[in-house]
Amino acid sequence: MSSLSLAVRDSNTMLRRNLLHARRYPSLTLNLLLTPIMMLLLFVYIFGDVMSAGIGGADRSDYIAYIVPGILLMTIGSTVIGAAVSVSTDMTEGVIARFRTMAIHRGSVIIGHVVGSVLQVLVSLVLVGAVAVAIGFRSTDATALEWLAAFGLLALFALAFTWIAVGMGLASPNAEAAGNMAMPLILLPLISSAFIPVETMPGWFRPIAEYQPFTPAIETLRGLLLGTEIGHNGWLAVAWCLALTALGYLWSKSLFDREPAAH
Repeated sequence: MSSLSLAVRDSNTMLRRNLLHARRYPSLTLNLLLTPIMMLLLFVYIFGDVMSAGIGGADRSDYIAYIVPGILLMTIGSTVIGAAVSVSTDMTEGVIARFRTMAIHRGSVIIGHVVGSVLQVLVSLVLVGAVAVAIGFRSTDATALEWLAAFGLLALFALAFTWIAVGMGLASPNAEAAGNMAMPLILLPLISSAFIPVETMPGWFRPIAEYQPFTPAIETLRGLLLGTEIGHNGWLAVAWCLALTALGYLWSKSLFDREPAAH
């Protein structure tokens, strides 16, 4: 077999391992999935009327449409924490050390974690999206091409933050520390344009919301699904995704390739 064939075969084996592990122990994924769902329900049913007036909407349905793109991006940030915890667990329990002694493609272990995490994120997005539709979210004006672009953006965002989460897992001494290190992936959407427009924020706070990856991705998703202005946010969102993917990959590869004794 060629080197590429071996890499694909071993990566597929590691992917099946991680999906099987996720199926046997679903509690972590479910707990992380509850965060965006609870935020969605809280802001719609508790703060919905007030927040709708704040964005110039007529009723709660306007705020549902406004908040869902941000909640979908928050779902990605929340779900990939599971990848950080899973990778750290494999490292601290010696699973990856044992894999290193086996005749398998070296990178397949991490690739299995990344692909498995992205698939879990996509499933989580479908579930959160179903909840959003159930409480009134509609996107009637989006074309098939815009839906495809929205899905592509979400998948690219999931890949980027999964690589970052894997790096966090490899850099952490234990699973608890990995979960704590990855917490900014949930907190960043809270200080973005997910819940209120950036222009309504205090002047000193606006740069924090503007110059981070979630805000341009949220605004792009809103434009695709709701027909709002995208402007420069589209290429900014893609640029953030590509930069974070490259950074996460190089960071993860560097940590994974170092000697086990240094971990």
